[in-house]
Amino acid sequence: MAELQHENVKIINISAIKGKGLFARKNLKKGETIFEEKPLVSAQFSWNELYKYLACEYCLKSLETSENMVRRLTNNAEITLPYPECCDQDVTQFVNCPQCQIPYCSTECLDLALSQYHQVLCKGQSQEDEAHPLNRLLETWRSFHYPPETTSIMLIAKMIAMVKQAQDKGNIISLFSGFVKATLNEQEHIAHKLLGKQFQVQREVLRQQLRETLFEEAVQEWFTPEGFNSLLALIGTNGQGIGSSSFSHWVKNTEKLCLGDAEKKQLDELITQLYDQLDEVSGEFLDCEGSALYLLQSSCNHSCSPNAEVTFPNGNHTLAMVALQDISPEEEITISYLSCCDLTRSRHSRQKILKENYLFTCTCEKCLSEADDASVTSEEDIDSDEMDEEDTM
Repeated sequence: MAELQHENVKIINISAIKGKGLFARKNLKKGETIFEEKPLVSAQFSWNELYKYLACEYCLKSLETSENMVRRLTNNAEITLPYPECCDQDVTQFVNCPQCQIPYCSTECLDLALSQYHQVLCKGQSQEDEAHPLNRLLETWRSFHYPPETTSIMLIAKMIAMVKQAQDKGNIISLFSGFVKATLNEQEHIAHKLLGKQFQVQREVLRQQLRETLFEEAVQEWFTPEGFNSLLALIGTNGQGIGSSSFSHWVKNTEKLCLGDAEKKQLDELITQLYDQLDEVSGEFLDCEGSALYLLQSSCNHSCSPNAEVTFPNGNHTLAMVALQDISPEEEITISYLSCCDLTRSRHSRQKILKENYLFTCTCEKCLSEADDASVTSEEDIDSDEMDEEDTM
């Protein structure tokens, strides 16, 4: 991968075992945005799209007003949100591909998609035709990869389409080749993790369909069994999850309102009630969700006590890395690969999750300080293990 230049950070090869790391070039203050980054490629999750979570095909911005989104997710068409000025969705800017009618949040996003990959992936009048090769590929993927989703076959499809459309194919290929590559055994593990018990059969079905649909001679090695396994490993370990919600942005914008105490209390109670209804009807599936590949972010190593976090302040796929504490020059910038909930678990449980999903043993400062702790498994993991055992019986 070509060296990326940024005034705040630099990528350094730490070791053959640990690989790359992201380091500060200068003093960074707590709360400071270290950098913003657009992805090399992004894609909405397939099941998420199928269930009518409307998002811009290019940047994943939610294409529903906040009121419409909360109505859909609560199954309550009578809900009316106050302070409509806090909804930042400008529906007058939304456009569709004139050929396939895929939606975009703006002409700019449509033009970027067309210039990068959409000319290859546009289905024209066959958008709703189940027999279209891309629709068959997505249906096969959904049959193998159920919610909660972690990545999408469309990331790989877009990677191939980007190579097909590129004038300088070598440059695009080199960008993708710069992502960390897993060993053969690790690739097998990741494919198994993504596709389930019958992963070898499922992987071969997907590979054949992808080859028949999008074969590109410049990356013919991607279509071999080994190459396809490598692609699955790439998106499985480097894909950064994205979530966008017009409702959550409405909530965030209401926090900026100048309200009296009574109005503020009434609004807080309404928001609490709405989230309770959302949880009851839609559970954890509240956002337009997808994943993406980022060149800078992918160089960030994990820590169970990270000094930075990934945010999406614009409600689309533009990532912002924010400092959680003051960071000194030459200090490594770390993020957590675990959820906030998982970070509170025991060292043993954290290590188990990281080993299973990211194939490494964490040696961060927090884990080293807890090295002498008893190997106690968090109750959530015990419950999960019992469920896994029941599924295999």
